[in-house]
Amino acid sequence: MKSNRFFFQTAAVLFMAALIFRAATADAASFTASLDRDSITLGETATMSLAFEGGKANNLPTPEVPGLRIVQSGSSQNVSIINGQMTSTVTVTYSVTPQRAGEFTIPALTADVNGQRLSTEPLKLTARKADAPSAAAVNSGSEIAFLKLTLPHEKFYSGQTVIGRVELYLRDDVQNFGNFQFTGTPAEGFSVGKMIEGQRTRTQVGNRVYTVIQLLLPLTAVKSGALTLGPFTASAVVVLPSQNQGGNPFFQMLNQGEQRQVSLATEQLAVQALPLPAENVPADFNGAIGNFSLNVTAGPTNLTVGDPITVRVQISGRGALNAVTLPDQTAWRDFKTFPPTSNVTNTDQFGFQGIKTFEQIVSPLNSDVHELPPFSFSFFNPDDGAYHTLTQPATPLLVHSAGSTPMPVIAGNKNSNAENPASPQDILPIKEDLGTLAQTGTPLIASPKFLAVQGLPVIAFLAAFIWRRRADSLANNPRLRRQRAVAQLVRDGLNDLRRLAAENKPDEFFATLFRLLQEQLGERLDCPASAITENVLDEQPALRGAQAATLAGLRELFQLCNQARYAPVRGSGELNSVAAQFEKTIGELQGVKA
Repeated sequence: MKSNRFFFQTAAVLFMAALIFRAATADAASFTASLDRDSITLGETATMSLAFEGGKANNLPTPEVPGLRIVQSGSSQNVSIINGQMTSTVTVTYSVTPQRAGEFTIPALTADVNGQRLSTEPLKLTARKADAPSAAAVNSGSEIAFLKLTLPHEKFYSGQTVIGRVELYLRDDVQNFGNFQFTGTPAEGFSVGKMIEGQRTRTQVGNRVYTVIQLLLPLTAVKSGALTLGPFTASAVVVLPSQNQGGNPFFQMLNQGEQRQVSLATEQLAVQALPLPAENVPADFNGAIGNFSLNVTAGPTNLTVGDPITVRVQISGRGALNAVTLPDQTAWRDFKTFPPTSNVTNTDQFGFQGIKTFEQIVSPLNSDVHELPPFSFSFFNPDDGAYHTLTQPATPLLVHSAGSTPMPVIAGNKNSNAENPASPQDILPIKEDLGTLAQTGTPLIASPKFLAVQGLPVIAFLAAFIWRRRADSLANNPRLRRQRAVAQLVRDGLNDLRRLAAENKPDEFFATLFRLLQEQLGERLDCPASAITENVLDEQPALRGAQAATLAGLRELFQLCNQARYAPVRGSGELNSVAAQFEKTIGELQGVKA
């Protein structure tokens, strides 16, 4: 009997202790930190979550780690009721983007939750460089997407332009992809042109089928010797079928897929840029590289000394046409020459094939000139590794000397002794007595209206001359043309941003914002807008003259664009503030000398 009583008393004490412990733990708050993954590739972004359970933090911690860019991306609240006990959890998320490869430690974070001082455990994150997948991994079909970089040949000449191909392979189960951007395009010793998307094909790789998207990239070797190209790195978001769709065809049809961020990298290519041969260099060779043909016309051919002759030179073929210039014609010493004008008509999308037309005015200096001497143009053809000289035969000319003006004949006194002074009856004699001269009115030279009318042609000529000079200057300055075009694009884009903010369309707003950032930075750095990413803020020395506040503003705008893909901004007021920040930052960037 006593043992039973002792048993029930012990059970009652334990039950009351459990209730007290549960009540205590129910009122206690907790603060934890976690990463969605502890190892990522450069170009990817990890998500850090700070969870506050049973309370709300009074001072939200802002972690700062050198080499990591940590930006708050959103917050959420979850309320659950278990066994009659209500629990509230507030989760604040941060996007964590490594700026370099290495191992990073996010230190313990401390916050005040319901009057309690709570701390988290330190977090470790490893960022590794993106590497090209091995041939075995590619053939096995385990790679969702990968990149390949190829060149038409491994050896070419300095100054020669070739088309490189960056091929993006997407596995057959990729439903969609987006946010593709290059994070690094190292090209030591090369000048890189604007990348153009080529055709799309499908091919079998190993045991899987891939969609291949070609990206064509013009490359020009700017020096000779051993050069390296790549590795090119990029990031993209692909949509894959959800793993939880089950076997029901209805749910498979409604499956929207799940997004996954992937980092891509090509292999590094080693190429050899050969110097141009030093033997048999034509005297008039001025650096033209390619394969060209020549056509020269001149006219008029019947003229007077000092009259202008228009010489039209057409150089057509394949090569860097924009870099082709007219060589000096030493045989034209009996002519006065004027600077030529040029115009390029391209027949391909890269500007490497077409016709470049020069027009030059020359005038003969004397009447002993009987022909326009032969015209020659030399170029180096990388296909056969030899110099070639094209010659146009001489053009016959008929040059007249300038006509002489006869001297005036001075009339002498009338000879009164002349015999038989004949006075023709059909022609009136010269009137010797003019009579009294009188002024009939104000001379025209003294009339203001007459002077104003005579000045109109001069003013019109000066205006046309100034307009022509400005047009020629703008035509020969592609950098200035791009600067004006981008300035107009930014002005129109600001209006679009304000309109999208007023309509509360965050997706279109941030897409427009990202495109304007690419265009403005591309113009400042004189590089293609499609190649602009956030990394140029640290890599380009041309931006070192910008103020720290300007660079910080640009980084924040890029971060907002990245965050918009995962945590859309709500509210027109917040979008308007972003548009105002963009207008201020771009104004400061436009003042930086590129």
